[in-house]
Amino acid sequence: MEKTKKESQYARSLIEASLDPLITISTEGKITDMNQATVDVTGVSREALTGTDFFDYFTEPEKARDVYREVFEKGFITDYPLTIIDHKLTDVLFNGSVYKDETGKVMGAVVVSRDITQQKRFETELIEAKVFAELATGIAEEAKNKAEIATQIAKDAMMSKQQFLSNMSHEIRTPMNAIIGFTKVMLKTELSAKQKEYLTAIKLSGDALIVLINDILDLAKVDAGKMTFEQIRFKMALSISAMLHLFEAKIQEKNLELVKEYDTNIPEVLVGDPVRLHQIILNLMSNAVKFTSKGRITVSLRLLHEDEENATIEFTIADTGIGIMDSKTEKIFENFQQASSTTSRLFGGTGLGLAISKQLVEQQGGSIWVKSKVGEGSVFGFVLDFKKTSDKSELEQVSLEQVMEPLRIKVLVVEDMALNQLLMKTLLDDFGFELDIADNGRIAIEKMQTNSYDIILMDLHMPEMNGFETTEYIRNQLHSKIPIIALTADVTTVDLAKCKEVGMNDYIAKPVDERLLYSKIAGLVIKPTLPIINEGNQGNEVAKLKCTDLGYLIQRTKNNSGLIMEMISAYLEQTPPLISSMKQNLQDEDWSALYATVHKMIPSFSIMGINADFESMAKKVQDYARAQQQSEGIIDLVLQLENVCVQACEELEEEFHRIKNAQG
Repeated sequence: MEKTKKESQYARSLIEASLDPLITISTEGKITDMNQATVDVTGVSREALTGTDFFDYFTEPEKARDVYREVFEKGFITDYPLTIIDHKLTDVLFNGSVYKDETGKVMGAVVVSRDITQQKRFETELIEAKVFAELATGIAEEAKNKAEIATQIAKDAMMSKQQFLSNMSHEIRTPMNAIIGFTKVMLKTELSAKQKEYLTAIKLSGDALIVLINDILDLAKVDAGKMTFEQIRFKMALSISAMLHLFEAKIQEKNLELVKEYDTNIPEVLVGDPVRLHQIILNLMSNAVKFTSKGRITVSLRLLHEDEENATIEFTIADTGIGIMDSKTEKIFENFQQASSTTSRLFGGTGLGLAISKQLVEQQGGSIWVKSKVGEGSVFGFVLDFKKTSDKSELEQVSLEQVMEPLRIKVLVVEDMALNQLLMKTLLDDFGFELDIADNGRIAIEKMQTNSYDIILMDLHMPEMNGFETTEYIRNQLHSKIPIIALTADVTTVDLAKCKEVGMNDYIAKPVDERLLYSKIAGLVIKPTLPIINEGNQGNEVAKLKCTDLGYLIQRTKNNSGLIMEMISAYLEQTPPLISSMKQNLQDEDWSALYATVHKMIPSFSIMGINADFESMAKKVQDYARAQQQSEGIIDLVLQLENVCVQACEELEEEFHRIKNAQG
């Protein structure tokens, strides 16, 4: 008896030790016993629970009934989810099994419920977090897509803007090309004073329109980040004098005084972009002259700083004009801004000049500023850095009369507009060139298959077959390497990049400058003659190929033997030291010195008629030097340059003595 009692107490202690609700149910589903945890969860006393239906304490009685059926049918149940009806609706998982008497008869079932409320909460939070994460990802993806769409729209807008400016440029420049071109032609003829005055006025108006077009297109290039700057040698003093000379007539007409202040410490020859420098000064000088009715304009250049490689120069243009209000000086460099609303009406202009000047200065790493007082005048200044060079070789351009010797050249002009055809005919006739005209690319290709030409002048925008398509066909289908110069009214980078891509050799902007046109044609057509094989050699050995051709030098000097000898002498004097320097620079891996040395050698290749392949080799060496890269090929290139220059010296020395002996 005592033993049974102890066993009963032990069983009860085990039941009560469970922190999870535990109940026993009869085969009829009545609660027969429970532990304290069940009382605590349900909030119902033991007495009240005993004998009640198991199903009544759950939010879903039918599911509880299924638990009851399953445990008695299968003998056990595992992880069956239910929710107990209590003050907080506790979520549980039921696990249970039947229990039997000594004879094996099923007496009832023991069911334990595991509280999973916290687990369910974690699951819910996890699901919510996942949903929110997916939602956030969706929002981010949507934002990314919108950003990509906005970027594409911006790109398309920029492309549309560029295309519009390209088309506008072409449409305006085409008639302007004819107007200015024929005006220049007419000004060369016999005219009365009054006719010359009228034609000069027409030309000036045309030039003014071209300036306006250039302003708008330059602004577009700046906005697109496609403004490029050259790095070429030029003489600062001569460059500034030439620029100021353009304003002398207008300054005298307005009875103004022009004062020039030039710092003689400024190096004679500098490296930079003289064209962009001219553009900046042109804009600032134009404003000074425009807004000054009496007094003086002072142009000053001062050396601010100098080291071994660079020179920093300050440019100032001061006037005694109308001045600018303090409230306007901060905005004066913005697009389309002028000093007042009446400025455009009284003085003209678009308000783009200063904006473009600011961009040109700042994109070269410089700064620009203005000081002004109403009624007393303005001072515009800017500071730019220029690289220094020790190369003081002649830089002046040869005059048109010096270079425009009669050349037997046949030109194919591909142009659809009758006015431009007539203008090109007039210019090329003046050069003494033979020409043929094609109205479009298709006709040009037909003419090339039955005629021979030395060069093609190709308009870009034509009906049926435009200049790009025609050039591609000539290069890829006809496999012709004939030089092609694009005639383009579009000076933006949009078409120029495509010109290079399809295989054009060069371009010239409309209105066409006759000196530049002649120079480009001559430069592409006049090539060194091919090496000649000496058929008189015994054993059919090939003679050493001649690497120089003085045809170009003879043409440029008008066959002046004295000048030719002087040029040859200069080459013979400068070349051997350059060869030695080039080899030493390579050995020392002094890349900047190697670049500078080869740079000095390159101009002589074309002057002495050395094959253009060697000029390409020299530029390849410069590319390696610029990248400061030791390449296996650079040694071979330097050796080839040395060999051709040594051979050129030998040939030119022989030519020098031949000319000298011929003179007696």
